[in-house]
Amino acid sequence: MLARFWGTRGSLPVAPTADIIQKKIAHALVASDGRKFADEVEAEKFVENDLSFAAGGTYGGATPCVEIEAGNGSYLICDMGSGLRQFGLDSMRRNAGGHPKVYNFFLSHLHWDHIMGFPFFVPAFDPEAMIRIHSGHPDAEEALRRQQEEISFPVPFDWLRATFEFVTLTPGETYEIDGVKVETKLQHHSHGSYGYRFTDITGRSVIYSTDSEHKLEKMAVEAAFIHFFREADLVICDTMYSLADSVSMKEDWGHSSNIVAVDLCHEAKAKTLALFHHEPTYDDEDIERMHQETIRYEELTRDGPALNVICSYDGLEVRL
Repeated sequence: MLARFWGTRGSLPVAPTADIIQKKIAHALVASDGRKFADEVEAEKFVENDLSFAAGGTYGGATPCVEIEAGNGSYLICDMGSGLRQFGLDSMRRNAGGHPKVYNFFLSHLHWDHIMGFPFFVPAFDPEAMIRIHSGHPDAEEALRRQQEEISFPVPFDWLRATFEFVTLTPGETYEIDGVKVETKLQHHSHGSYGYRFTDITGRSVIYSTDSEHKLEKMAVEAAFIHFFREADLVICDTMYSLADSVSMKEDWGHSSNIVAVDLCHEAKAKTLALFHHEPTYDDEDIERMHQETIRYEELTRDGPALNVICSYDGLEVRL
């Protein structure tokens, strides 16, 4: 089972400015302390081994799109954020090598940052492709068609050539989709959002739970989520805000914090937590700082097996 992160930001795509890139280069030059490199390969090793991730790389700026590799070989994709474009191009490369052209999408909800990549999804123009769109929302087709109306986009939905199927899932039921067991759960967010639990034939499980607000003072009512996250190998969780933001000026905005995510995963005895849906105003240093603070909080509150805390970024792969 493998999770590939194609987009990890929330709300809207972001890109580093020229000023940010210049600061990263300047930091690297100072850190190199006059060192000479024989070639780019040697320089890249220095960046990888001697610089922090925030200094030498980036968490990226594409909005949510996560691929789960499991089951009978069809594609399993959570959400259609701007990261979907890059996934689509990569899948075309894999298709040329014989990968089945079957795409199973699972939508958390229909807000723009989670569907905006679909008009740029190249496989949708392939008449040999089969695209199944699973959602808890019966209006999913309406939302996708609406964003491709002429007033918003020059290519209408009806010009797409793939075969489409829209499937409405019911929370509390278990579905078997191309060799993977799928459960869905309603979450607290505007217009509703849905979390997903994917379990492969070996029993390994991945939770995709974004755009869901959990409140520290209401952990007693979160028992259903603790059960949903139970002993998951990987929990991809909405950690958009710090705890201070989530309980003050951004309360009831439909997102959660890194602190509550750790508490839920501890209670559920999950193995790995992936911080996800990064705040678009946070730069790489802000996200890295939150990651380190989350690791420290997990250590201080641990009462049992360690919870591995990772921070998702565009391009990350996690093999279970």
